[in-house]
Amino acid sequence: MDFNRLDGDLRELRRRNRGLSWGIGLLAAGQLLALVVILNLLGSTRTVVVPPTLHKSFWVQRDRASSEYLEQMAAFLAWLVLDVTPASIDWKKDLMLGYVEPEHYGALKTRQEVEAERLKRINASTTFAPQQLITSEDQQSVVVRGRLRTLVNGMETSHESKAYRLAFGYSGGRMHLHSFEEVGDAK
Repeated sequence: MDFNRLDGDLRELRRRNRGLSWGIGLLAAGQLLALVVILNLLGSTRTVVVPPTLHKSFWVQRDRASSEYLEQMAAFLAWLVLDVTPASIDWKKDLMLGYVEPEHYGALKTRQEVEAERLKRINASTTFAPQQLITSEDQQSVVVRGRLRTLVNGMETSHESKAYRLAFGYSGGRMHLHSFEEVGDAK
């Protein structure tokens, strides 16, 4: 038996074990640091409520928003739904669906997909010029009145007064769209 070789091998194993111990210690320290950071982030969530563009000051409370906020959201969502071309309808539809309340998502998604398919099939574009916004803070809804212009293959096929009601819900620090429907009272 070669005791010198055995002694050298033992020293080499001890040296490796010390290196592995240092590595494990650094990994454990990293885990503790990550845990401290995560625990500090818990409870410090800030919800920022901002409409797509700011034109007026507004307020929000537990389950309601001011008429100014509702107007800004309604104008933005009306633009997303009613100002479309075959090239833009898909991304506007996806953007609009991000504001829809989960319970109403399926119905609005289906409606928008059918409309997108129809516009692409007939190569139609629509533009909406809002003329009046009528807000109801009690019902958290807005009626948008304006002129809807439809072009098919570049030819104007209609230019008529329309009115749409957008109903909103405010929960979880975020405004959600409940419904977007045409109302017959456009004059």
